[in-house]
Amino acid sequence: MLSKKTQYALKALGMLAGSYGNGPVLISAIAEGKNIPIKFLEIILLDLKRVGILDSKKGKGGGYYLLQHPKKTNLATVIRQIGGPIALIPCVSLNFYEKCEDCDEATCGVNKVMAQTRDATLKILEKRTLADLIDG
Repeated sequence: MLSKKTQYALKALGMLAGSYGNGPVLISAIAEGKNIPIKFLEIILLDLKRVGILDSKKGKGGGYYLLQHPKKTNLATVIRQIGGPIALIPCVSLNFYEKCEDCDEATCGVNKVMAQTRDATLKILEKRTLADLIDG
């Protein structure tokens, strides 16, 4: 399940994708347009800036903007950067792997099903981009 932080990040990025090329967007406009608490949004946008998805401009005409075209950032990247693993359990995660203490991964049925689930989810999220989040 996506965390609220990840959901809000995706909503904000969808709005920024929709305004790509039109200059920075004020944080207040994003918060109001997507019904996101502004203090929480500030943290999310700073995280997105820190990982290189967004940048910001200060002063008049300032705000946040995407660093690259919306079609160049896939959703798997965003989800991993903000929400962590895409896999439902840590023993099948590609980037956040943790061994389970109570089972043998080679014979575990749950591991096999969750690995298939991860692969199917990744197949979609790696092909979808920020451009797919634009409303309308």
